Amino acid sequence: MSGAPAACALCGRALGRRIEWHHVLPKSRGGRETVPLHPICHRAIHASATNAELARLYPTLEALRERDDIRRFVAWIADKPPDFHAPTRKRS
Repeated sequence: MSGAPAACALCGRALGRRIEWHHVLPKSRGGRETVPLHPICHRAIHASATNAELARLYPTLEALRERDDIRRFVAWIADKPPDFHAPTRKRS
């Protein structure tokens, strides 16, 4: 029996009580692989890129982490506790 995942696939922090599963390649684009994320990290991904952009421009988490807004988000969230949450703003 495997235990719960230990770390968020986007920010690398320990996971808290709530875990959301993100399709690296959007399910609507045929993706099957999922990774564990904090809810705030999941919302940050979808606030910054559409499914079409995720599929075309950011098909890996490594590519996604290179986006300036995601890089700034990961730096900002780094010292927050695992269950931290704040409103997520949509990109303009």
